[in-house]
Amino acid sequence: MMFIQNMGGGFIILFLLSILYFIFWVYCLVDVIRSEFKDPNMKLIWVLILVFAQGIGPIIYLIIGNSGKKFSY
Repeated sequence: MMFIQNMGGGFIILFLLSILYFIFWVYCLVDVIRSEFKDPNMKLIWVLILVFAQGIGPIIYLIIGNSGKKFSY
C-alpha cells in the first residue's frame, strides 16, 4: 500500500507530460494542415507521418518540415 502512495507523484508527472506532448502533436498537425507546401503531396505525407509515427513524427516535422513550405513575404 505504501508503494502505491509513493508512486502518486510519478503518475501525475507522467500524466502532465503526456498532456503536453498531445498539445505539441496537435500543434504540429494544425500547422501542417494550415501550411502551403512547395510540393502539394507533402501535406498528405506529413499528416501520415504525424498520425502513424506519433512518437517521433512531431519532432521530425519541427526539425525538417519547414524546408518544404512556401513562404510569402
